[in-house]
Amino acid sequence: MVSEHGGVATAKILINAEKPSEGYTALWERGRLDITVEALVQDPKWLPLFDAGNIEKARQRLREYDYEI
Repeated sequence: MVSEHGGVATAKILINAEKPSEGYTALWERGRLDITVEALVQDPKWLPLFDAGNIEKARQRLREYDYEI
């Protein structure tokens, strides 16, 4: 996906997907939501690449899975 769309576009696709990806679910099962795209975009160095809507969608997904930002 990254090689087809690039990193930022792929992150936006994953964040805006109706359901979490299989990878997201696998990371949740392993207690590693900290390395999901949704968590990584919260890092101040990546925030400028995303609009407020994308950031909020990412935060909402993390909240739904009881991940504290």
